[in-house]
Amino acid sequence: MKKISIINLWRMPTDEIPHNSYFIRYKHFGMANEISLPLYLKTARRNTIQRAFDATLLFLLLSLLVYRLLSLRNHGFVWLLALLCESWFTFTWSLIVSTKWNPVEIQTYPENLERRFAELPAVDMFVTTADPEREPPIMTVNTVLSLLAVDYPADKLACYVSDDGCSALTFHSLVEALRFAKLWVPFCKKYNIQVRAPFRYFLADPMSTSSEFKQDWKKIKAEYEQLCLKIKEAGRESAPCDLTGEFAVFANIETGNHPTIIKIMGEHKHETEGDEEVPHLVYISREKRPKYPHHFKAGAMNVLSRVSGLMTNAPFMLNVDCDMFANDPQVVLRAMCQLLDRESETDVAYVQYPQCFYNGLKDDPYGNQMVVLYEYLGHGLAGLQGPSYSGTGCFHRRKVIYGVWPDHADDPLRNQTLINGKSGEYELMKKFGKSREFMESATHALRGEKGIRPKLSDSLEAALQVADCDYEFGSTWGSKFGWIYGSMTEDVLTGLTIQRKGWKSTLPLPDLPAFLGCAPTGGPTAMTQQKRWATGLFEILVSKSNPMFATFTGNLQFRTSLFYLYLLSWGFSSIPELCYAALPAYCIISDSHFLPKVHDPAMLIPIIIFVSYNMLTLREYLKLGLSVQAWWNNMRMGRITATSAYLFGVLSVVLKILGVSDTVFEVTQKDDDDGDDDGMNDATKFTFDESPIFVPGTTLLLVHLTALLMLCLRLLPSVDDDGKGLKAGPGEVFCSIWVVLCFRPFMKGLFRRGKYGIPSSTIFKSTCLALVFVCMGLRI
Repeated sequence: MKKISIINLWRMPTDEIPHNSYFIRYKHFGMANEISLPLYLKTARRNTIQRAFDATLLFLLLSLLVYRLLSLRNHGFVWLLALLCESWFTFTWSLIVSTKWNPVEIQTYPENLERRFAELPAVDMFVTTADPEREPPIMTVNTVLSLLAVDYPADKLACYVSDDGCSALTFHSLVEALRFAKLWVPFCKKYNIQVRAPFRYFLADPMSTSSEFKQDWKKIKAEYEQLCLKIKEAGRESAPCDLTGEFAVFANIETGNHPTIIKIMGEHKHETEGDEEVPHLVYISREKRPKYPHHFKAGAMNVLSRVSGLMTNAPFMLNVDCDMFANDPQVVLRAMCQLLDRESETDVAYVQYPQCFYNGLKDDPYGNQMVVLYEYLGHGLAGLQGPSYSGTGCFHRRKVIYGVWPDHADDPLRNQTLINGKSGEYELMKKFGKSREFMESATHALRGEKGIRPKLSDSLEAALQVADCDYEFGSTWGSKFGWIYGSMTEDVLTGLTIQRKGWKSTLPLPDLPAFLGCAPTGGPTAMTQQKRWATGLFEILVSKSNPMFATFTGNLQFRTSLFYLYLLSWGFSSIPELCYAALPAYCIISDSHFLPKVHDPAMLIPIIIFVSYNMLTLREYLKLGLSVQAWWNNMRMGRITATSAYLFGVLSVVLKILGVSDTVFEVTQKDDDDGDDDGMNDATKFTFDESPIFVPGTTLLLVHLTALLMLCLRLLPSVDDDGKGLKAGPGEVFCSIWVVLCFRPFMKGLFRRGKYGIPSSTIFKSTCLALVFVCMGLRI
């Protein structure tokens, strides 16, 4: 796409403005002059150098495969295994190159919204939490407060909090937070506060010298400290408060066996003007029964969609995790720029903001901050059909969630047919469920009508019905529309289902992060999250939702499907990664080689590939202002994650397919610590627990250490006193040392104790497996 400056667009005649420039011309009361009011603009990035590097590396990988094939007859199983692994790596790299090939920048202009629209649309905001122990309520409170205080008309916002843990502590925290919000929201609006999550804002001293501001600042800070103290003290008690009055419903509650609880905590008064009012706040804990599937987060999101549809029925919905607070006060306005554009109505289904973290450790020791991933693949996806849905920080178009196709998004008659159908009410119930009130609400949403009730309480009875655990039986919720069931990564599956219809999405990457969340710290937490991702992604890959089917039978663009293949194959990549990582040690032990001999000119190919890949990735990190240590941490964590967490993710899916066991959704531990220096220093140390997820990495390390030790002590049968006779050359030895360096955190863990040391049970299991591997290598 050719980059066109705004000034040139102002000067161009109307008929010469490019159709995809996202500009609309308006005439003002007969005036001849036309003005351009852009809401957002896409511009192509120059990518020549990056393309050249990427294509060169792809050519080198293909050259290595050709050499392997031509010399396959002269080598054995090890050579074939190396060929298969390198074929997978080449395929994966080609998918990455395809995704990065056409990067695009997105610029929004929120200042033009009020000039384009007399009234802004309503937005329903969803916050999900599931466990008050793993997800501390003070974290949820800060996320809610940041959303209530965004720069958007309060009467157009409603915040719904889904509590899948049905916790009296969470509800009590929100009750206290609402009282504080009545002070916090006016304070933010009055002084135009940038950071609107209190726990981050009060980390720094006030910048203004105004006495009035300082007085207000001290007052608000004192109130927030009192709020934190109340929540902390409530968390220490067996019951956070007296379970009477509005808290009586939480008495004798079982987490997985309870009725629906919906509390309208705060309701905006429409007749009151001014920014001092706080948006709607609604607490929801859907019904759960032991014999009914609840579909984890996807089920919670569908309940939020139905309840909000009955109460406020906003045409747009924002969903965030409980730890992901709004960092940019104008985030809703910026999202509306991309959703309200003339072409977006039939083009853009959702706006996905990148996941950024406020507690990111220096140099990213766990390799989970994804800065480079978003910078290069993210901009590339913006030039295709758009990014996948990431589960948080995303603005959705409600009627898209309700199943509308882009060809019919602006056709009210088609949507009416979709609703009424030939079979009337029966077809409607089959699609949306048995609630007549919700059918009416869905009708309004699909026709683009408001349909907002005067009071939220008017729809409370119907809302309780649509949150029942058996409401979706006989409907197509979770299968054809809504958040789709069938994967641990319901977000990716839902986004894929939307994009296969032909919808696009956008991924703005502003300098100021729109949302900031809590990154997992510690080995067990990071590995648990990666395992869950790998499990869910592999579930999609081996299902009927495979993106290649979506390309041939749906409207998913081919290059977008290639990206989905890359994403969904993260788990499967554990197999070639593990095999390739074990090859150097196997070759040393079994007296074989998988690399060309030193005197063979072909040895230059893998050497150049190794150097080129590392220099290319290092360049990407340095270009973003990241350190060499950050690059190395991500490289080694990539190897550790692929050979451990991803492997167990694949095994979980295989066991599910065989009917041995089902996959389990594991909530990631969130840390609500503000981050003192001592805590940060401890967090950078790799931690372990007794989970079997650390067995493959420990085994791999022990195998390589054994192979190198046997080589140094000349214990290999083929090595004579002069060190001659070994087929494994310097290449295999170097690769073995490289693997040991990648697993250096595990090597430190062998000699440490406590949470920083590998448990003795894991060492015992890994030692047994390593001995089996070494014996097999010696025997062969």
